[in-house]
Amino acid sequence: MEKKTLANYEQELKWLALVLGIISTVAIVQNWYPLTMFVGLPFCLIWIYCAWLHTERQLKYINIIFSILYLYGIGRYFLLE
Repeated sequence: MEKKTLANYEQELKWLALVLGIISTVAIVQNWYPLTMFVGLPFCLIWIYCAWLHTERQLKYINIIFSILYLYGIGRYFLLE
């Protein structure tokens, strides 16, 4: 029996990232703050993981930077609310 790892679901994760990206874009256009951060973070985390699978260094590091910024924004949102 084949052991299922996250790598087996790479294509499904990419489709999920596409949906999250579309939702995030709509949230930005509609000014639905803070939904943009809560949707953008998992989008970035999926792409960090997919970049690690294929060692796409530039994509990985760009998404790490965005993830850190999203985490900062989410933390700040909870601290100030």
